[in-house]
Amino acid sequence: MNTPTMFDHEDRLGSLDQNVSLEDKVQTIHAALRERFAFIRHIAAAVYDPGTDTLQTFLQTGEQNVPLTHYTARLSDTLTLSEIIELGRPRVVNDLAIFANSPREHARRIAAKGYRASYTMPMYQNGHLFGFLFFNSHEPDCFAEEVLGQIDPFGHLIALTIINDLTTLHTLLATVKTARDLTHARDGETGSHLDRMSRFARIIAQSVAERYGLTDEYIEKIFIFSPLHDIGKIAIPDRVLLKPGKLDAEEEALMRTHPARGREIIDRMLLHFDMGAVQGSNILRNIALFHHESVDGSGYPDGRSGEDIPVEARIVAVADIFDALTSRRPYKPAWSNDDAFDLLRKLAGKKLDAHCVNALIENRSLIDEIQLQFQENIVG
Repeated sequence: MNTPTMFDHEDRLGSLDQNVSLEDKVQTIHAALRERFAFIRHIAAAVYDPGTDTLQTFLQTGEQNVPLTHYTARLSDTLTLSEIIELGRPRVVNDLAIFANSPREHARRIAAKGYRASYTMPMYQNGHLFGFLFFNSHEPDCFAEEVLGQIDPFGHLIALTIINDLTTLHTLLATVKTARDLTHARDGETGSHLDRMSRFARIIAQSVAERYGLTDEYIEKIFIFSPLHDIGKIAIPDRVLLKPGKLDAEEEALMRTHPARGREIIDRMLLHFDMGAVQGSNILRNIALFHHESVDGSGYPDGRSGEDIPVEARIVAVADIFDALTSRRPYKPAWSNDDAFDLLRKLAGKKLDAHCVNALIENRSLIDEIQLQFQENIVG
């Protein structure tokens, strides 16, 4: 037996400690797993949104042309996944042929890709469902009990890696929201507004993902960060922020500083929490700074136009304006969806990204569901 000298051994998982993307980390774990079990050709993760009881495809590694991207399914409609939660145990399917005639689109897509066996693990954070991991193989009957015992630690490592990445972002989100609350800023943006517009943003992002090359991970981070688009209003004095009437020229100029102030606040928070290199932090910066830019160049703060405006900012602009129009405010009644859609069509290609506008309008049924679920309460 050859005994390695002091520095001969290479740590296969060493890159997990480096500042690399979440996708790269999961690929590293998958590569180490395949050294033992080459038949695990594909690993996928879906994250759970308890607010809407939906699973969103999030991250995939392994083969190209994966079966499911930009896909959403309601957990309560997915019986086998619901059973995993009810039983508190992972699921093994050693012959996926049993789902060949399933009415569910995700089952048909997986079958069409040629996968024959799968192992599904739930991901939990502090006892709450976070999502699912899926290990897929082209070989049937490959997930024997002795194999599963060795896969489980890798699965938990992947789950912890994903949860750590997203929890870091959620911690940043909660911290900035708390800072905003402590300033007693009251600009009419209720919690329900932020719940709705962030989900509108995710719907838009999923619909334009192919056109703009957005990954599922990128889409989820747009969803996470979109509620902080107006964080810069913390720095706007109440006499301007809460003024019931029209702003004068000086007040309007001051209000228009909030995107840049928001970017400054976010940069300071990232610095103080040593999170400046966190993957996806530029999505947050771009949303805060550029969500008032217009595709015709008439917006602010930089007067950017077209695709010089980051796509995440264009997406959030449509989601935010639509929800502002259809929400009741002290100074206006709520518009109907049809009236709001009419205005968005007029703004498309001028103020707003036309593809993002169309994506929102074409998903009317999903929009209606979100509005019903996240209605304003009496206080809101």
